[in-house]
Amino acid sequence: MKFNKWTVALAAAGLVNLGSVTQAEEASNAVMTSLSKTTLSGYVGASASWSDTSAAVPLHGRVAYQNTAKMDGFNLDVIGLTLEKPLDESDWASGYRVDLLLGPDASHYVGTSPNATAGGPSDTVGIKQAYVATRVPVGNGLDLKLGVYDAIIGYEVFTDGANPNYSRSFAYNLEPFAHTGALASYQVNDMVGVSAGIANTSRSVINDRAGLLGGSSSHFSYMASVAVVAPDSMGALSGATIYAGFLDGLAGNTSTQPDTTNYYLGATLPTPVDGLALGLAYDHVDDAPTGVAGIDADVIGAYVSYQATDKMAVHGRIEYVTGDNGLYYVGNGSDDNELLGLTATVDYSLWDNVITRLEGRWDQQLDDNGDVYGAGDDVFTLTLNAIYNF
Repeated sequence: MKFNKWTVALAAAGLVNLGSVTQAEEASNAVMTSLSKTTLSGYVGASASWSDTSAAVPLHGRVAYQNTAKMDGFNLDVIGLTLEKPLDESDWASGYRVDLLLGPDASHYVGTSPNATAGGPSDTVGIKQAYVATRVPVGNGLDLKLGVYDAIIGYEVFTDGANPNYSRSFAYNLEPFAHTGALASYQVNDMVGVSAGIANTSRSVINDRAGLLGGSSSHFSYMASVAVVAPDSMGALSGATIYAGFLDGLAGNTSTQPDTTNYYLGATLPTPVDGLALGLAYDHVDDAPTGVAGIDADVIGAYVSYQATDKMAVHGRIEYVTGDNGLYYVGNGSDDNELLGLTATVDYSLWDNVITRLEGRWDQQLDDNGDVYGAGDDVFTLTLNAIYNF
């Protein structure tokens, strides 16, 4: 190993030991080699939203970070930062991923710490994912995650730009968004992939324990999924995907609620029309985590996306949710909660790396539990959204 003249001079004066310098440089080289394989990416999201109802009226079925606090003004939504060393193609590959969130929408994740409290629209920091990834050379390769990872069910995700619309579906609010546990994934062949995992609970709380909810120390949550992709030989259906997922475990206190069970079925379908794609999603939840025992829910969603030009895309979503009274609200009657949601989003790319979109969403109450949107039974919101990806 070569040493620079300054290091040699310090060694001659007895101020440093060349052996320790050698070890330090070797360690430094190892760190630099590891860091050279790490990628940094992220995004910044902002919005401006308006609603035709009072700011004090909740937008039922919508996630907390897109509710009334976002209406009638400008918003910094969230800053996402990702550090990742993805798995390579080697048999014993290893890596990691860390997703950090900063800003108001991170409050959706800051509550995932058992010692933290999810706040309102105040600045905060949240951990979305943080896991160690490894591969075991079994068959085609068994990929493993250990730590905090995204939920394996659902059509939509937290990251704004990864969804066709800005606002989240009714179903998203009934699904967990993260787990602390272990997940194994295996690609059977070009068509079929499967995964199975175990987590502390079905709540999105980092390092959560069933004992905190009144369960036993051996009461874990279990999940599984299967994805099937249509091969090229299927012609017009080539690339179509069908995804099914299952999750069962504690998501609320056992004194008021047994295990919550989520069933999910989703599909994306190409069409003969160039640039047009369809999506379908169905969610069923037994004992939804509402704090009220015995609350069940069903959500059906249909998605359509059309790439009109190189710069402009149009996305639409229609969804219907029905659930026991108390799922989203307890009105004047005893009817089930029943809502219809229509969303239209225009995405136009004016600048490199920037997603700019305008969205209109109309939610209609279909049950007879009184007017849950203040003076009426419907609500309309309009949102301008901009996201820079880096």
